[in-house]
This record gives sequence, structure tokens and C-alpha cells, in this order.
Amino acid sequence: MMDNLTAEKHKTVLIDRTFNLPLSTVWKAFTEPESMKKWWGPEGYTSTDCVIDFKVGGKFLASMQSADGKKTWSTGTYKEIVPLKKIVNTDSFADSDGNIVPASYYKMPGDWALALMVTTEFEEVDGKTKILLQHVGLPIEISDDCMKGWQSSFDKLEKNFK
Repeated sequence: MMDNLTAEKHKTVLIDRTFNLPLSTVWKAFTEPESMKKWWGPEGYTSTDCVIDFKVGGKFLASMQSADGKKTWSTGTYKEIVPLKKIVNTDSFADSDGNIVPASYYKMPGDWALALMVTTEFEEVDGKTKILLQHVGLPIEISDDCMKGWQSSFDKLEKNFK
């Protein structure tokens, strides 16, 4: 649990979004490497690398590559999986070998925890998929950029799976 001083420096990003895609398609986008590479990273970034060991205790490692060729890696461990309903995972910056690194490794500002928590809930509604994503513990000074990054990535998900 965060103390008040720490809580004042961190924010939770909440995204409630409905995709005009079936649940099975959105679920695969989060759980299968080749599908995840189609949308991971905001507009202007590509994901050339993605490994997913989709089980509780399993890990993922994915890259986002900018137009100038620089890669930012992230990794995490799956903490809870309820098929077609919910994924809870840690989220950390990593090097290309999957070792957790501080945000400063990528010259990111803010007081980052080494591992953040992401909870994504999925619900099918009239053939569409509603997700509720909660990304906990982001530094306040980067939380708006993180929100924009998720939204841009989700725009790519919607566009690339039509």
C-alpha cells in the first residue's frame, strides 16, 4: 500500500473503451505475440519483438521501436488470468534480455516503481468488446503521456484488426 507521500507522486490511468471487434479478437491481441505486435506502442512506433508465456507466473517481453530505430522494452509477469474476462500483470521497463531496468535507462522522467500493475477486464457487449484497463502507480509527470500512449495503441488495435 502506498503512503500519502508516495500516493501524491503517482497516478492511476483508467481507460474504458469499446472496440468494434469481437471479444476473441481483442483477447488474442493481448495474449498472442503475432497479434500483439500489430498494435503494441503508440502511433509512430512498431513492435518487432514480442514473446508471451501466457500463464499465471509466465512473462512477456515486448519492444516498441520509434521511427529513428530506438527500441524501448517492457516486461511483466502474469499474476491473474481469467480466460476472456481478465488479465492482471506487472509492467516494468526492461533491456532486450528481459532484465528489469529503471525508467531512467530510457531517460524517462519521474519516480517510477520498478514494477507497476496493469489490470485489463474484457466484456463482450452486442458483438463488440468493452475493456476496462487500470495502470497503477504511474508518476504524475508522465501519466498524461501514458494515457495518450495507451489510447493511440488502442487506435492501432482497432484499425489493424478490422
